[in-house]
Amino acid sequence: MIKLSLLSVFVPTFLFVSLTPGMCMTLAMVLGMTQGVRRTLWMMAGELVGVGLVAVAAGAGVATLMLRQPELFALFKWVGGAYLGYLGVMMWRSRGRMAIPLENVELAPASRGQLVLQGFVTAVANPKGWAFFVALLPPFLDASRPLTGQLSVLIGVILAIEFLSLLLYAAGGRGLRRALGESGNVRLLNRIAGTLMLGVGVWLALG
Repeated sequence: MIKLSLLSVFVPTFLFVSLTPGMCMTLAMVLGMTQGVRRTLWMMAGELVGVGLVAVAAGAGVATLMLRQPELFALFKWVGGAYLGYLGVMMWRSRGRMAIPLENVELAPASRGQLVLQGFVTAVANPKGWAFFVALLPPFLDASRPLTGQLSVLIGVILAIEFLSLLLYAAGGRGLRRALGESGNVRLLNRIAGTLMLGVGVWLALG
């Protein structure tokens, strides 16, 4: 369904783009730092669903229409950005379920639904992601071949690369937590995570 010559170009291209620090990768690192890699998998699930949705829309030509309706993005961007910014402030203050407890007490972690929603909104509300897929996917689609099969293969490759990249960033956040946690700098760790989360919120709202 897809020529190997095209895949040999598509895979490294998307791998480079996916590994580049962005909103979703930063979010994965923050949650890996505060929630752990295992719980961050729920955010990844939401993000991958969002990426898959955007990729399908781009391949089907729907994304072009969506990009002409900026007000549809404005609601996602501002609401999603404000929410992530709020979480960042709470984390910076070492408060809320996203922050690491300053004392050895058991606190209810962020819910799975909350994590899934964070990943989904961050992926879908990013206009740059839509524009990227509009530019990236069409050149790799052959009009003489069935569109569904080609999109299935390319989107499968995209999601696999995206998942591995998210996992890498989440593991990096976990490593940072271990390094700072061993020295007792939990408050500093919360402030680093909160600053990054706040940055993601601002980036989402104003990007």
